[in-house]
Amino acid sequence: MYTDPIADMLNRIRTAQMVSKKVVDIPFSKEKYSIAECMKNAGFVENIAKKKKENLKYLRVYLKYNENNEPVIQEIKRISSPGQRIYVKSKELKKIRGGAGISIISSSKGLMTNREAKEKNLGGEVLCEVW
Repeated sequence: MYTDPIADMLNRIRTAQMVSKKVVDIPFSKEKYSIAECMKNAGFVENIAKKKKENLKYLRVYLKYNENNEPVIQEIKRISSPGQRIYVKSKELKKIRGGAGISIISSSKGLMTNREAKEKNLGGEVLCEVW
């Protein structure tokens, strides 16, 4: 049992990229799937897939590398944690690394990137930043 499953997911991705793995398996949850989906739509991961082995569901994330075999994700950082939730209003949403990165927001309309939240005029909890 993890106290912060999202931080565990981000750590697994970070660690896999440090050793140049192509895929990483993460225990499945709908929230983690939505986070991975946001990262895929923003172009930070190649693909994602739901898998099942025996009775355990897991999420397979296919990591993305550039032509020099460097990871596309330079940094992945947890912002809000179970002990300290960080909320922002839509007007307080900022660009990450001059627009090169994204932050993933948990809003009343579901998980989305900071760009989508700004367009829809929604605020919410800032889960993580990726650049």
